[in-house]
Amino acid sequence: MWTRARGFTLLELLVVLAIVALATAGATLALRDSSTTRLEREALRLSAMLESARAQSRTSGIPVVWRALPQGFEFLGLRPREEDPDSLAGPRDWLDPQTQAHIVRPANAQTLVLGPEPLIASQRLTLLLGERQLTLATDGLAPFAVVPP
Repeated sequence: MWTRARGFTLLELLVVLAIVALATAGATLALRDSSTTRLEREALRLSAMLESARAQSRTSGIPVVWRALPQGFEFLGLRPREEDPDSLAGPRDWLDPQTQAHIVRPANAQTLVLGPEPLIASQRLTLLLGERQLTLATDGLAPFAVVPP
């Protein structure tokens, strides 16, 4: 006579393990620090705008300058286009009013010059939100991107 072994099958253990893994992943995403998400979104938004302004400067032949403001930033040198509400001209607010930006390179600079030459100086700026920070940088040829601090 055969006696039936008591316990769980491998399939049952794998199903339980998969359920625990999914629950852990869901909890991790739900508990993610929202300031990190906001700062990442702000960095991606700003890098896209910097590259757009850089491209506009190259096509128009007019230098475009970026500078931080107390509640946001602005691009100088772009002509406002009344027919284009998405024009980069004019001041922009940060997505989160607590966001701050500091230009790291060039040292002691108050602005970033984005063109019109195809090759610009190496530039780096840090975005701060609370205790979180992200750094955007370009070597002058590559686009602005988030880099390790």
